Amino acid sequence: MQDNYLTITQLNKYLKYKFDEDINLRKVYLKGEISNFKAHTRGHYYFTLKDEGSRINAVMFASSTKNLKFLPQDGMKVLVTGKITVYEASGGYQIYVENMLEDGIGNLYVAFEQLKKRLEQEGLFDKTKKKKIPRIPNKIGIVTAPTGAAIRDILTTIKRRYPICETILFPALVQGRDAAPDIARKIEIANTFDIDTLIVGRGGGSIEDLWPFNEEIVARAIYNSKVPVISAVGHEVDFTIADFVADLRAPTPTAAAELAVCDINTIIDYLNNAKTRSYNAINNLIITKQTTLANLKESYILKKPSSIYEVKEQSLDLLIDRLNRSIINITEKYKIRLFKSTTSYILNNPKFLYYTKHEKLKTISTNLNKAINQIIESNKVRLFKSSNSYILNNPIMLYKFKSQTLDKLISKLEVLNPMNTLKRGYAIVKTKSKVISSVKDIKEKDILDITLKDGIIITKIEKVSENNGK
Repeated sequence: MQDNYLTITQLNKYLKYKFDEDINLRKVYLKGEISNFKAHTRGHYYFTLKDEGSRINAVMFASSTKNLKFLPQDGMKVLVTGKITVYEASGGYQIYVENMLEDGIGNLYVAFEQLKKRLEQEGLFDKTKKKKIPRIPNKIGIVTAPTGAAIRDILTTIKRRYPICETILFPALVQGRDAAPDIARKIEIANTFDIDTLIVGRGGGSIEDLWPFNEEIVARAIYNSKVPVISAVGHEVDFTIADFVADLRAPTPTAAAELAVCDINTIIDYLNNAKTRSYNAINNLIITKQTTLANLKESYILKKPSSIYEVKEQSLDLLIDRLNRSIINITEKYKIRLFKSTTSYILNNPKFLYYTKHEKLKTISTNLNKAINQIIESNKVRLFKSSNSYILNNPIMLYKFKSQTLDKLISKLEVLNPMNTLKRGYAIVKTKSKVISSVKDIKEKDILDITLKDGIIITKIEKVSENNGK
C-alpha cells in the first residue's frame, strides 16, 4: 500500500514536468499590476503580478532585465511575456518573464520622467556645457526623415533666409523600434563631416511617434556631439529628452532653421551700413589730415626753418657767457686763497709754531707739578692728625664708649618688649590674626585669641556692648 504514496518532491517534479510540457504555458501573454517589487544585487527582478481578483509570482532574470527601457515600480501596469512553470522548492507556480512593456501612455510618461531624472543627475542637461550656435554658418547638417514636412520646412526656411549656406541631409528613421539607434548612428556620422551646426528632429505626432527622441541612446549621442546641436522635435508643446540635452531647443523644425541661420537681408543691411560708416570715417579722416597738412604748409617755421636755429644760437651764446663768468669767478677765488697761503706768517716762520707749542707744554708741566705737591702736603696733614688722635692713643676709651651706647639701646628694647607688658597684667586680643584695638572691630560669633604672659585663651563672643565714651 505504501508504494502508492508519493513524496512532496516527486509530486512537485511531476507538476513541473506537466507545466513544462504544456505547449500553452510555454509562451503566455499577461497584463497586470506590479507589487512587492525587488531588484536583486545580481540584476534579477522578483515581483508579484496581480489584477483585481488574483495574483501570480514573477521572476525576470538579469539576461532579460538588461533589455528593459524603464525601471519597474510598484503600482506600474505592464504587459509581460514569459513561460509558466513550477518552482519545486515551494511547490508554487510562477511566470518567468522574458519581456516586459509598459501598459498605456501613462507608463510612457513614467519612463520619460525616470530617464529625465537620471540623465539630469549625470549632468547631461548642464547649461554650462552647452555649445554656442554659430551665427553665420557655412554648412548645416540635418538628421531627419528624407521625406515629410520637417525636411521640407527646414530646407525652405534656410534657402529663404540664407541661400548661400550649404546643407547636408543625413536621412534617418524617426519612428518605430529601430529609429533611436538609427538617429544616434546618423549623429555620429554627421560629426565626421565639416559642418557648423546640426539640426536633429522630426515633425509632430503622438508620444509614441516621438518616443525615439526620448531614448537614452539618442540623448547620449547628442551630448557627445562635438558639433552644436539644435533639437526640432514635434510642435511647440512637445518636449523630449533630446530637447533637454541639445545645445538649443527649437519649438518646430521651421524655428530650428531660423535659429540655425541668420537672415541674409539683415546681413546685407548690416554690410551696407558698415560700408557707409567706413566711407564716412575714411572721408572725415582724409579731411582732417588735409586740414593738418594745410596748416603745416602755412606755418612760419616751415617757411623759414632757419628761425629754429636762430633761437638756439641765442640760447647758446647766453650759456657760453654764463660759463665764462663762472670760470673767472672760481679762478679768482682760488687765486685769493693761494695768495693768503703763500703770505701767511707760519709758512714763512715755521719755528713760531714750534715755540708756541713748547711754551704751552711748559705751562702745563708746571701746573701739574704744583697740583701733585698740594695733594702730597694735604695727605701729610691728615696722617699727622690721625697719628696724634686721643682714640688712637687710648683704644680702651673707644670700647667703653661703644659699651655704654649698647647698654642704652638694650634698655630701650626692654621697655618696648610686649612680653614685659603682659607680665604687668595686660593681654593681646586677636581675631583672624588681626590685633583688636576697639570694640568696633569685633562682632557677635567672632572667635578671639587672647594672649597672656603664660598662655593663650580662645573664646567666642556672645554679645558686644559699646561704652560710647561714657
